[in-house]
Amino acid sequence: MLKSKGKPLFKKNPSLLVVLIAGSATTALALGARSTMGIFLDPVSDGLGLGTGSFALMVAVQNLIWGVGQPIAGGLADRFGTRRVLVIGAVIYAGGLLVLAEATGPMGLHVGGGVLMGVGMAAASFSVVLAAIGRLVDESRRSFALGVATAAGSIGQFTLIPLARILIEATSWETAMLVMAGLTALIIVFCVPLRDPEKTGENQEVEIGEDETLREVFARASRNKSYLFLNAGFFVCGFHVTFIGVHLPKHLEDVGQSTGIAAAALSFIGLFNIAGSLAAGSLGQRYSKAFLLSLLYGVRGLVILGFILLPQNPSMTILFGCLMGLLWLSTIPLTSGIVMSQFGTKHSGTLFGIVFLSHQIGAFIGSWGAGIVRDSTGSYMGWWWTAVALGAFGALIHLFIDEGPVAPAVDKVPRSPIVAPVGVAVLMWVALSIATITPLIQGKGRVASGALFCWINFQETNETLLVSVGDVDAEIAN
Repeated sequence: MLKSKGKPLFKKNPSLLVVLIAGSATTALALGARSTMGIFLDPVSDGLGLGTGSFALMVAVQNLIWGVGQPIAGGLADRFGTRRVLVIGAVIYAGGLLVLAEATGPMGLHVGGGVLMGVGMAAASFSVVLAAIGRLVDESRRSFALGVATAAGSIGQFTLIPLARILIEATSWETAMLVMAGLTALIIVFCVPLRDPEKTGENQEVEIGEDETLREVFARASRNKSYLFLNAGFFVCGFHVTFIGVHLPKHLEDVGQSTGIAAAALSFIGLFNIAGSLAAGSLGQRYSKAFLLSLLYGVRGLVILGFILLPQNPSMTILFGCLMGLLWLSTIPLTSGIVMSQFGTKHSGTLFGIVFLSHQIGAFIGSWGAGIVRDSTGSYMGWWWTAVALGAFGALIHLFIDEGPVAPAVDKVPRSPIVAPVGVAVLMWVALSIATITPLIQGKGRVASGALFCWINFQETNETLLVSVGDVDAEIAN
């Protein structure tokens, strides 16, 4: 903080309006750029001569690193300040887009779009921003403020997806990627007001968990059934939004619809999510957040079920985009609000980061698995049915969540075990991974779907064996 003669220059916390503008602009840029990945799938894959599975693996790695880095970034922001973490994240994020724009093969694809973008988004998106807003906004208006910041992410999606498509068609995908990099760098400017709050006479009350160390909060969270269920439920959200956001354009192409319809559907998801997120934030202020989440996941499953059973034409696709938009990111203000209600705001960046890790494991499975299923079977239909089943699971598990404050343990825990939420999420990831990588036999060729490493593409033609590190699929042709 800047000081003048030993006294802070900024004695008052920023107003609600300033906090909302800063948080909204940051999430709009961070999530808007990330949401354009579906539009880049075909241009980048064709330009680099790679398959759908390759790009899907890049997005999957990006989401997994984003998830793993989220509790770390949240913890650093809780400890050293939100603004510092956001600035560093914005620089890494923009750098990843620059590397991706200059990519000539798998290495650039995965380093730029996978690793660097994943790290950048971990430090410059939801967990850090929402935790900062939660600390700066009074509890009576917190749910609404979280809804506004979440809705802003959809404004970015609604504006940047058409912009990316126009730039790709008018110039090239490389130029469009450079523009995205420049826009994400603006986070450095907009995040300035998101500093840690000053304790004044108006906000000196001690909330739950305020006097606990991070280790003690970890131990308490790892033993709380509701927090574990929240982790499992957010896995479903990550699966849904990443699978649909990345693979909807390719699915629509498979059923004979144009790229323009795909871009319009994704844009409508962003547009209608503004209303959905605002409504979720407002309703969460008055009604049970856990029940609202159960309702959201259940309706999501029904909407996806209708999409795959009803005739797939442009009108139905646009309707699907509108309905999914209402349910898209509206889970985030409710989920983050429950974490803050349960454990307070002091360590909320770290605790919501752990929940978001579960979300990103779901995103990893949703993106990577969809690419493998489509490349192996020629259709996404199996993954659509998986999304329906997970919607039902999400609706059920949130009925058992108690969102009330979790009282600190009377006896302090000297050492906390490995946090159970991460263990639960990893077990779910391993289980779905085993199912995903099961070799599929098709006709004369055998397709052994990817591994948990990089990807290797074997192709034997007569006496020539081509080995290409960087492809998930292994094909052996006679």
